[in-house]
Amino acid sequence: MYVKDQMNNKPYCVTKETSISKALEIMSMHNFHRLPVVDKDNNLVGLITEGLISEATPGKATSLSIYEINYLLNKSNVGDIMIKDVVTIDPDALLEEAAVKMRTNDIGCLIACRDNKVTGIITQNDIFRAFIDLLGYNRKGTRYVINVKEDKVGILADVAMLFKQLDINITNLAVYNTSRGIEVVVIATGDKCNEAAKALTDSGYNLTDVLTKEEGTN
Repeated sequence: MYVKDQMNNKPYCVTKETSISKALEIMSMHNFHRLPVVDKDNNLVGLITEGLISEATPGKATSLSIYEINYLLNKSNVGDIMIKDVVTIDPDALLEEAAVKMRTNDIGCLIACRDNKVTGIITQNDIFRAFIDLLGYNRKGTRYVINVKEDKVGILADVAMLFKQLDINITNLAVYNTSRGIEVVVIATGDKCNEAAKALTDSGYNLTDVLTKEEGTN
């Protein structure tokens, strides 16, 4: 899965000359928390966030009136407070790379750029959504958790063959290394899903959890 598959590929951008109040208005109107800042050729030059605007806005303890504060926000431009050293990522990069970059830099989004031109924006929420989709959590099916006592070649092939023999379709599969050992999580659909649990157990697998859910249920 790539960044371009999950990013917003039509991000709303502003220029350095955009007033802070206008940027705030755009964020509020579209429920954004940050905006890329570009030049006339769509080259990335910065990033403006709600947090930066909040830091630049006089607090409650100020002696300024609301009108004076609004005047300052109208007269101050995005370029005055924006982040100039923006962490970016190529839209063709793997989604895992985006997650690592966000975590390493302790940031909530990345601007996707190709040749320094903005092509999209990807946020933590996009990563979370992709993770949930990858694991098939919201899809209809039966979820089997198999604890593997000994990791060896062919385990996944054996499990897959077991489901194939029952004419059950595997829709999602994940492998975790946990404190309990290796756990294989399989989500599958088919008329014989109830028989799969017995088949796994009869084949010597330690089945620790089985959960059947309808599509979209929590």
